[in-house]
Amino acid sequence: MRVLIVEDDRDLAAWLQTAFEREIGTADRVDCLDAARAALSASRFELVVVDRRLPDGDGVTLLTDLRAHDPRPATLMLTALDDPQDIATALDGGADEYIGKPFEPVELFARVRALLRRYFLDRGGLLQVGNLRFDIAHRSAFQGEVRLPLPRRELAILEILIRRVDRVVLREALEATVYGFDDEIQSNALDSHVSRLRRRLREFGCTAKITTVRGVGYVLNAQ
Repeated sequence: MRVLIVEDDRDLAAWLQTAFEREIGTADRVDCLDAARAALSASRFELVVVDRRLPDGDGVTLLTDLRAHDPRPATLMLTALDDPQDIATALDGGADEYIGKPFEPVELFARVRALLRRYFLDRGGLLQVGNLRFDIAHRSAFQGEVRLPLPRRELAILEILIRRVDRVVLREALEATVYGFDDEIQSNALDSHVSRLRRRLREFGCTAKITTVRGVGYVLNAQ
């Protein structure tokens, strides 16, 4: 799961990035519409959190752009503009959820989780390979009824691999999903995460395996 935060308040943006990485997945932040459009053209995001008042325009205009994306990310408008007409403008413009500032963190992430459940259920939210199941709506992996306690980055790797089961996923695509723009990526970091994920799948008796395609990437399939 990858999140893009479009917010020009530096302190709030930094807090949001940390909180979303803890609660949801990899998060990147930008401070204007132009930077957001550049990020969206460079990487795929499942959730975009955007303010209304940005230095180069109204965040609602970004929602119009997102309608052309396939698949379109879920969208959350997070703004101090909480007049009923402002809310209607954003929702009619394409926002999936609207939260006014100031907000309570517990409510923010409850609403985000509900939004993502709707988003992924609309896209068929349960994937399975062998006895390994992945619940996209709740971002959880299971072997039978046992939930696998996977760290954030291993969970992100598994998610992209199981979404493209039996197809090779390029290293570059995995790195783009797992690491943020500001992360310093060591040359063997991805291999280390994949190795640990393989070990965990074996330990839990999963009949799905990750195969290395040397110099290209990885593929997940059933044994």
